[in-house]
Order: sequence, then C-alpha cells, then structure tokens
Amino acid sequence: MASILKLCALFITVSLGSVSADPDPLQDVCVADLASGVKVNGFACKATFNATDFFSDRLAKPGLTNNSMGSLVTTANVEKIPGLNTLGISLARIDYAPGGLNPPHTHPRATETVFVLEGELDVGFITTANVLVSKSIKKGEIFVFPRGLVHFQKNNGKVSAAVISAFNSQLPGTQSIAVTLFAATPPVPDNVLTKAFQVGTKEVEKIKSRLAPKM
Repeated sequence: MASILKLCALFITVSLGSVSADPDPLQDVCVADLASGVKVNGFACKATFNATDFFSDRLAKPGLTNNSMGSLVTTANVEKIPGLNTLGISLARIDYAPGGLNPPHTHPRATETVFVLEGELDVGFITTANVLVSKSIKKGEIFVFPRGLVHFQKNNGKVSAAVISAFNSQLPGTQSIAVTLFAATPPVPDNVLTKAFQVGTKEVEKIKSRLAPKM
C-alpha cells in the first residue's frame, strides 16, 4: 500500500505541477477568505494564515456509498483547503460500491486525472464528435478525462473500488448531466426536455421526481 501511495503522490506532482487551468498567482500565498463579501475571480486573501489552512485529512478514509448511485465524491478543493487559493490545483477521492456509478458529468474548469487506489473500473469520456473513448482500469493505473468533456466511472466488479482524482483547478466545478437537466431550479420546461429526448411528458415528470432533492 505504501508503494501505491508514493506512486499516487508522484502522479499528482507530475500531472498538476506543470500545467494549470487557473491564472498564475501574483504572491507566495493567498489563503482564501471564504467569509469575505468581496467577489473576485477566486477568493480574496486572508490577512493572516497558518499551517491549518494548507492541511486536510478529508481523503484519508473511504466515503459512504449507501446511496442511489453507489458512489461518493469527497472533494479537497479551495472551499475545503483555503491554502489552495490561486495555486491552480485540487484533489478528490471517489469511492464506489460494487456496481456503483459516478454518473455522466463534466468539469467546466479542469482536466481530471484519476489514479486507482483499489478495485477495477470501467471509465470513459465522449468527444464533441460523439465518440466514446473508454477503458477498464485497475489498481495502480491512471486515466485522463479532458477538460469539459462528459465522462463517467462505473464499478462493474464484485468488490469496492476507489480513486484519487487530480484537477488543474482550485475549483473545477461539476455538472451532472441528469441532475442539471431534470433537477434545475427553476426547472427546465417539460416541452424542451420532451423534444430533446423524444419522450413524453409523463416520462420527463417521472425522471424529475426521482432526481428531485430530498427535503
């Protein structure tokens, strides 16, 4: 396990150290003041900071996957680690139950690279020419999802799986395709969805009811 973690650390350093999707920093550090009312492209800097602003153990433990998708994304971005502000990198851990799915989604502000910690996954992305690029990956292997393209990960194995995801943005953003279209507020009009998906209003309403936020 120690060798896997060392390889993971090397992969993160190499994949994120040379290319960033975010603007370059203009000072050594700019720890995010998450409580500031100042609106900028990123976050305003705190007047003082300490080591805690650059530390997190959020990715140390597996996330709970007892949900409808059988997966959980645990983020380690600037909203969780203020010291990442202006540095152009972030991480996430994704855990998958057997049969679990990280459903089709995009990251509008970052390329994603996943490193498999445990298990095996079927992964893929779809190009703007509607070409599916897919592969099965296992422990110790890496796969890249280009910025902005729809992609997914599915655990078709009989045991749990987990990956570390690296992003070249402090806040890559995530748009889940199904939730974006069927659970937006205010809602996307039914006549838009029925025409786009060539289905009836009843089918649209059924999907909306299943994806609606739980109160």
